[in-house]
This record gives sequence, structure tokens and C-alpha cells, in this order.
Amino acid sequence: MRSRTKTLVAKGTFARFLPSYYRVNIVSLTNRTGFSRSDVRMDVMKTLFLNPPSYDDFDGGAGSRYQATREVWSFWYPTWLAYPAGMIPGARLLDAPPHNYTPAMTVEEARQYDFVVIHTSTPSLRMDARTAEAIKAANPNCIIAFVGGHPTARAEETLKISNAIDIAARKEFDFSMLEVAQGIDWSKIGGISYQKNGIISHNPDRPILSNEELDSLPFVTEVYEKNLDYLRYNSPYCQYPYVSLYTGRGCPARCTFCLWPQVTQGHKYRVRSPENVYEEVAALKAKFPKMKELFFDDDTFTADPMRARKIAQLIKPLGITWSTNSRANVDYETLKVLKDGGLRLFVVGYESGNAKILENIKKGVRLDRARRFTKDCHDLGILIHGTFILGLPGETKETIEESMRFAREMDCETIQVSLASPYPGTELFEYVTKNGYLAVDPLLDESGYQKCTVQYPGLTNDEIYGAVERFYRSFYFRPRYIFKALRKMATSREECKRLLQEGMQFLSTMRSRRAQSRAAAQSAQAA
Repeated sequence: MRSRTKTLVAKGTFARFLPSYYRVNIVSLTNRTGFSRSDVRMDVMKTLFLNPPSYDDFDGGAGSRYQATREVWSFWYPTWLAYPAGMIPGARLLDAPPHNYTPAMTVEEARQYDFVVIHTSTPSLRMDARTAEAIKAANPNCIIAFVGGHPTARAEETLKISNAIDIAARKEFDFSMLEVAQGIDWSKIGGISYQKNGIISHNPDRPILSNEELDSLPFVTEVYEKNLDYLRYNSPYCQYPYVSLYTGRGCPARCTFCLWPQVTQGHKYRVRSPENVYEEVAALKAKFPKMKELFFDDDTFTADPMRARKIAQLIKPLGITWSTNSRANVDYETLKVLKDGGLRLFVVGYESGNAKILENIKKGVRLDRARRFTKDCHDLGILIHGTFILGLPGETKETIEESMRFAREMDCETIQVSLASPYPGTELFEYVTKNGYLAVDPLLDESGYQKCTVQYPGLTNDEIYGAVERFYRSFYFRPRYIFKALRKMATSREECKRLLQEGMQFLSTMRSRRAQSRAAAQSAQAA
């Protein structure tokens, strides 16, 4: 048994009889739901956690932060589904897109289960509902729950979209899904909305998990090992193959566009202990022998600098290369400790090069601070994948150009340029709907390519959409960047192959975007 078994035994002797990946915090479970320990049983429903098939090349499932069609090959781990999958005896996690499961294959697999939990998103909701209907048609007795940001923000809408959806789980759904699988009366399960006999009911929210409870959860990498092929996962900014996990939940930042903190995880950064993180990381090389990089996928891993330092110091002897998400405000001394502990790259949300836009979205990091942070990273040899968003409140043709200049000035290793996506439950959604700036619904067209859904006075959604490619070209087609890329390719055959493949994928995506724009324009003219 793992070292934290004593903690679990202290909370409830029942827990020590569970296999390592089934352990749950029984006392906390009892406290939150109100039923006695004798009600906790292991004769659970046969349960499937499903990231369903979706649009071709669509990142919208259980692990994606930003739901849109990808520019290059990438799949994120379905980490949120892996936690409850590890808590329920005999449960399976099926990540359909990277494992090439067609809708028919998925339904054939899912029909064998009593309880199916599907991770959905706003753009993929209707398609996921069709998957649920096909599963229900194949097995009418199957219970189907939808989880994720959209069921949290719009539980009733989610249930009404299809009679095949029995439950909409809100916010953190780990324990609520466990309780459903255990056969607990739905009316007693916190954090769910459900429909029975045409009547929709909404139970009260359940408390967010504490630091101690996060330590008691199963290691998701054990679930990965059991259910997933890690060689099918790729991140455009991580070394392949990679593995990702969370060391905490929530984010103290107040960015108005960001889905997870506002809707599902909250703004309180709750964390696993450094020792608990070390224990999981120490076993990775044995589980994933070809792994080249670990990614800590917390919204802001550096929100607690001293804890981040402690984790880096603990895992340093393991010799593991790792990367993570960070805001552009980390002090130099912390950066040094993290780099010394194996940090290779930060994913940094710059968002915009315009100070007023950063103020509008409550970014909380000024441009001068971002410049100093970026210089420190360059000096220490820490790479940066910079992310930018076009179409945030206050965007104009001039501010787009400012952001392009700022991106070139930051001179990151790579960048990502996204379109502002106002997801239900966020301040951005409230802002654009209140002011009449929502231009297009739904967020995606039928082929899965993301549309620009916002427009502003003097700036159309088509102009914002078209600026994405110009942004990429202004950054990547610079002589300075081309020279740097050629130098990397000359020193590594593997890097050469990767850059060429990603370059071809990127150019192909840009051609497809232009074709989509032309088709949309022609359709509009014909109408």
C-alpha cells in the first residue's frame, strides 16, 4: 500500500480494504451526503466514463481547456474523468477521440454498462446528446450523466436537450458520480440536477474538495495506465510523449473569459501536498517508460510560489523534465528554483498587448510586469508558450496590431492565438450578451471549425476571425524565428521531423479556415 494509507485508515478503517486505485475518503463522503458508513457499499453499477467522439480534430472533451478545432495534432488527457473512474470499482475510462473510436464503436462499448458518464462542452453539447441517445436506444436501462462546464452553468438546459440525459452533474463531480454508481437515492446526492418522469429537480451544491480530500483521491496516472494508451496523447508545446496531471484545483485569478475557475473549480486554489505529488511523480517512469515530459496542468501552478518551489525541489532527484501553466508575474528567485528542479517551459496567458483590454478582462498582470517576467525566463533558459486571445472586450483593429507587436517582442518559443469564446457562466458571456456583442450561435459550425462569436463597434466577427492567421504569420514568418527554427532542426533529427509535421498541419489548417470563410461568404451572398 502507498504511504498515504495510514491517513486513510485514520479517517475510516473501511478504506484500507480497497485496492489502491479505489480508495476514497469515506468519512468526508459520509459528512457531505448525510448517510451512514453502513450505507457505503461496493456493489456498484458497472460504470463507464466517456469522452465521446466529436468533430474531426476537435479539442472539446474531458481534458481540453479551450474548446476548438486544433491547428496541429494534439490530445489532452481526460483527467477530470480519471479521478472518479479511479474511485469506482471496476469502472472504465474510454477516451474515444485519440483511440479512434467511431460513434458506432463507442455505442457498442457503452451499451454494456449500467451507468455512463459523458464529459461535454458548450460547442459539442448537441453532438454529445446524440451519442447519449444512441447509447440509450441500445440499452434503455442505462443511466446517463453529463458532466463539465455546460452542465454546471446550464443544468436545466442540458437535461432538456434530450430525454436520454438523466443527470447533469455540477462543478466537481467526483463524489456525486461515485454516489450515483453506489445506488444512492438521487434526491440525497449533492451537486446534481436530474430528471425523472418528466420532472427536473436541482439538488444543492456540494462543498468543494479540501486540500486533505485532494490528497486522498486516487492517482490519475494509475487510471491512465489501466485505461489509456499514453502514446496517443500529444501537446504542441510538450516533448512527445508526455503525461499530464493536476497538483491542485481552482485559480485565484479573476480573468473574465476563463471557464474553469468561474464555473467548475472556483477561485480558491486548493492543493495536494508536495509529498503527495512527489509520490505520484516518482512512479511515472515505471508506468510510462517512453515519457519525455510531465505537464502539471493546474490553472496556475505558480499561484503558491513556495509550494511550487517545494515540489520542484522534491522531484529534482528524479531527473524528470516538466512544464506547467503560469501567470507572467513569478519572481526571479522562484524561477531559478523551478528551473533547477527540471522546469523546461511555461504556458503563459498574455492574452493581449493592450493595457486597457487587460484591465477590462481583470487579468491582474500589467504589461511591464509581463515584460520583466519574460526577460527573466529568457535569461534563465525557461521556454515560453505564449497564448493570446483576439476579440476580448475593447478589441479594435489597432489593439490587434498592438498584440501582434507585443507577441513579437516577447519572442516566445511558440504561441497560440485563440478567438474569444464567451462560455455560459462566465463574465465575458454576460458582458457580450448584455451589450449585444454576441454575433454567432452556435460556437462551432457543422465541420467543427470555430467561429468568432463576438463583434464590436467598428470591428466585425469576420475581421477578428481573419486576424488569427495574420497574427500567426506575423510571428512565425519572421526571419528571426525562421533562423531559430532552422538551427533547432539542424541539431536534432527528431525536432526537424516534428517541426516539419506541425508546420504542414498548421498550413493545412489555415487553408481550411480560408476555405470555410469563402464558403460562408458565398452562402451569405446567396441568401
